[in-house]
Amino acid sequence: MDRAGSHDHGDFHPDRTLQRDDLLDDPIAQFLVWLDDAESAGLALAQAVALATADARGRPSARNVMLRGVYDGGFVFYTNLGSRKARDLAENPHAAMVFLWKELSRQVSVTGRVEPASAEESDHYFADRPRDAQLGAWASKQSTVLSDRAELETRFVEADERYRGMDVPRPPFWAGFRLIPDAVEFWQGRAFRLHDRFAYTRDDSRPAGWRIERLAP
Repeated sequence: MDRAGSHDHGDFHPDRTLQRDDLLDDPIAQFLVWLDDAESAGLALAQAVALATADARGRPSARNVMLRGVYDGGFVFYTNLGSRKARDLAENPHAAMVFLWKELSRQVSVTGRVEPASAEESDHYFADRPRDAQLGAWASKQSTVLSDRAELETRFVEADERYRGMDVPRPPFWAGFRLIPDAVEFWQGRAFRLHDRFAYTRDDSRPAGWRIERLAP
């Protein structure tokens, strides 16, 4: 039995719909409205997002990360530059994101090119992180093989001792990225899988720079 598909009445919020007149002309502005709705509803980890990348041969990988800002026309996240996602982006600077707010029966999908955040942005964000998180960035050679957990914990202690009584600097191997969207989809769950789904596609011939179309769900 297809358990996910056996209860069509249970995957929507009965009080929510999405019409063309509800949408702002800019998808990032519209996203911020929905993000605010999710945060105002008290949803845990409302800024969590599935991030998909692919290497030069098109082999995909995906993981959940935290959105750390939406500004300068894009969605910002941070990572170790030795991580698989960073290596993928060095070979293929395109990615996709999916935000899921299940309690609101809402989903937002974003695709576009990815560019590095500036060193100043990365420095500023790193300086605002809790000290233990800063030390953790130094301790973890992300995506490399560990002999055991003790190796990771030893590196953390070493970093703590190295910067004791000092501000922890941003590691040169840790930085931010910004996904600049060329397409954004908003999905609102409705009964009987007759969901509301709208796609924004970048179109410089339009006054707002975006074409907005309703899609079949």
